Amino acid sequence: MGQVVAPKSLRSVAAFDPMDERFAGVSGKKVSAVASLIAVASVSSGAQAQQSNLPPVTVDAPVERPRPTASKPTPDQVRARNALRRAAQRQQAAQTAPTMPSGPADADPYADPAAPYKVDHVQAGGKFPEKLVDTPKSITVLSKEVLEDKNATTLKQAILSTAGVTLGTGEGGNAFGDRFFIRGFDARNDIFIDGVRDAGVSVRENFFTEQVEILRGPGSTFSGRGVAGGAINIVTKQATTASNFYNMDTTFGTDQTKRVTLDVNQVIDPTLAIRAGGLFQDANVAGRDYVTDNRNGAFVATTWKPTDAVKVTGNYIHTELTGRPDFGVPYYRPSTTSTAGGPFPDFGVNRNNWYGFVNRDFFRTGQDIGTINAEVQITPDLMVSNKIRASRSTQNYIGTLPEAPKLVDPLSASTLSANPQSRFQVTDVFANQTEATYKFNDDVGFRHTLLGGVEYDRERSSIDSYTGLSSELTTGTPFSGGGSKTDVSVFAPQYTNLPFGIPSLTGSPTKIGIDTVSGYVMDSANYRDLVILNGGFRYDDYSINTRKVGSPGQQSAEFLIPNFNLGLTLKPAPNGSVYVAYATSANPVGAEFDGTSTAYGGLNPNLPGGNTQIFGPEKNKAIEIGTKWELFDRHLLLTAALFQTTKENARESQNVGSAAAAAPLGCVYPTGTTGNISCITAGAAYRIRGIDLGVGGKITDKWSVFGGLVLMESEVTQSLAPSANKALYPTNVGRPLANIAHQSFSLLSKYQINDTWELGGQAVYRSKIYGGTLLAANQGTSIPSYWRFDMFAEAKINKNWQVKLFVNNIFDKRYYDALYQSAAPFVLEAPGRAAYLVLSARY
Repeated sequence: MGQVVAPKSLRSVAAFDPMDERFAGVSGKKVSAVASLIAVASVSSGAQAQQSNLPPVTVDAPVERPRPTASKPTPDQVRARNALRRAAQRQQAAQTAPTMPSGPADADPYADPAAPYKVDHVQAGGKFPEKLVDTPKSITVLSKEVLEDKNATTLKQAILSTAGVTLGTGEGGNAFGDRFFIRGFDARNDIFIDGVRDAGVSVRENFFTEQVEILRGPGSTFSGRGVAGGAINIVTKQATTASNFYNMDTTFGTDQTKRVTLDVNQVIDPTLAIRAGGLFQDANVAGRDYVTDNRNGAFVATTWKPTDAVKVTGNYIHTELTGRPDFGVPYYRPSTTSTAGGPFPDFGVNRNNWYGFVNRDFFRTGQDIGTINAEVQITPDLMVSNKIRASRSTQNYIGTLPEAPKLVDPLSASTLSANPQSRFQVTDVFANQTEATYKFNDDVGFRHTLLGGVEYDRERSSIDSYTGLSSELTTGTPFSGGGSKTDVSVFAPQYTNLPFGIPSLTGSPTKIGIDTVSGYVMDSANYRDLVILNGGFRYDDYSINTRKVGSPGQQSAEFLIPNFNLGLTLKPAPNGSVYVAYATSANPVGAEFDGTSTAYGGLNPNLPGGNTQIFGPEKNKAIEIGTKWELFDRHLLLTAALFQTTKENARESQNVGSAAAAAPLGCVYPTGTTGNISCITAGAAYRIRGIDLGVGGKITDKWSVFGGLVLMESEVTQSLAPSANKALYPTNVGRPLANIAHQSFSLLSKYQINDTWELGGQAVYRSKIYGGTLLAANQGTSIPSYWRFDMFAEAKINKNWQVKLFVNNIFDKRYYDALYQSAAPFVLEAPGRAAYLVLSARY
């Protein structure tokens, strides 16, 4: 059979490369036409070759024209080409990805778009690379929509309506503010903003918050010092290049609340976006006379992505909360050996009674936080990031504690001591975190996400107080006892409007400095989504120094602290997991940054006679066994866990009768001291066991739920200190822990009736909370358990406007959040019933 040789011209066309610059002007239609001609010619040539024996035909191709000299593309051409490539990649991803409902432009980026009550990922993706359903740790995440439906405008409101977390009080040795107990352990300095510790007790607003993450159980590997019972991470709003939006919410409340928040995102170009927000609030507190709660603030955030491999984000947050503080109501106790009694409002006192001084008491809490984070994708598998944070927070207040009531007959004639508490604390933090995340597959078949990081934290605090509070009284008899008014009526406070002058600071603040250098590495190894292994190790070099201005005394300490965690997750089905995890953490002395003595987690620099309070770190260990399941088309996450956390080398406070009694306990006391000696010792131990259940997401397309149930039992297993009330409890050993609710429940639920209306509500339960010195429940005091119910209704007027009605504490339940650790405590009373109308604009 004869051979057919294709003409050179056809061979040239057949070799056509559409990416060749010589054919840059050839349109897609022309290329298709040429390809069709080639196909026809090939088929025809093959058919003719089978029917005849023609000699080969050679046709010379036309002479190729000289190629123009290649020119370097301009920057505009490069940007245009990159933009086209990104658009093509997004289009291809959209075609291959599963169809998901489109959410609002300002939706929580970590939540399930089809079920906003369910969060799929936490912010720290490198430390927790798997979805929450596959993460071997109990983590409760309050998404943006959950916060909105709870009407939680502060972190305190959000946390107190969540199971497993209890509120503590401020006291003389530590600041008033956001003091939380997670799984029974103090977490007031285990609060983070975008993964960086927010040192110093503050009061935190939510207008700049995207979601709140509650990580339960020890976690020093992830977070550094502390984190015995867990940590709280506030995720801030970030600018997005997805689209523009302009949001405003206006609130009016029956407690005289007037609140406006703004949230605006503007895309400057495909690589740059800016987001800004503002806050104004003027409010009272329902059920409490004279108490005010005014706030203002602003934030700005930027996202810049000049190339696909580089992303730089930054934000600045400013908040200022001012008003008149509420330091609680007095506690009625018939005798020091009785467990009867309770807060005075339960015995006939008007729940609205306020025991402060209008012309003296105030609070001002402020925060300024600036952060820059840069991420560089060096290769598809390696990313390096660096985060820099500088912040300043202030706590400035004078408040009045209603303490030590004197009971008489009739009870209505009883009096109390109005004791002043004051603080002016300024906390400055500089932090730098550098992390590298590397993803790779090993020879066995595991897919690894390996993260290594180094962190430096420089924390500085200055803690002063106001002096001469009694001398500031401009009329009447000066207060005795360092500023206390001792004859205030319990039932009808009579000195509320006394005139006062301007208070002054002592000028001798306590200075605290903490420097921490940390290195950590952690790995998540996933074997074909069947077995996931987790492990991590962290080493902290922690040093603290404290001194008092004008005094020679100072204390300092340095500790090298290792911690680790291990986890094993098995996936019996794609939508579920079963896991076991073990983790450690440590609380070095002074780690509670607002404390001014060891009894409050800090250090007292001005101890006479060479006294010292330097103890080794408290050690915490925890084991957790749990399971997680995604149900109902994977839009509902159910979690269940059994846990046990133990603390060793815990510190205790006790009073001993003499120097001879103090010596065996290792107490160092001033030379020549006689009488009662206050002593801090280390060596106690505690244990908490419990079950932690959680739910979040959608049961049906119209029914959403979010909540949890936490049941705990606690016990002091070792104690060197005698009970604070020997007549009631001979020893601390065997006693439960104080200041925590051992049983708690919360459930938020809403139902979409139609395209216009949604109805929802919330139920919250807290069990009885016992009082006690430090952690042991040994005072015989308590606040009762309670149920609280809220409701809301939402109407979507159109795509841009909606209105929402909230009624908090529907039945005007009188209940209490926390009590002070003494035999005659004051008690923090919760707000009464209040209704709020929120008008929202979305453009």
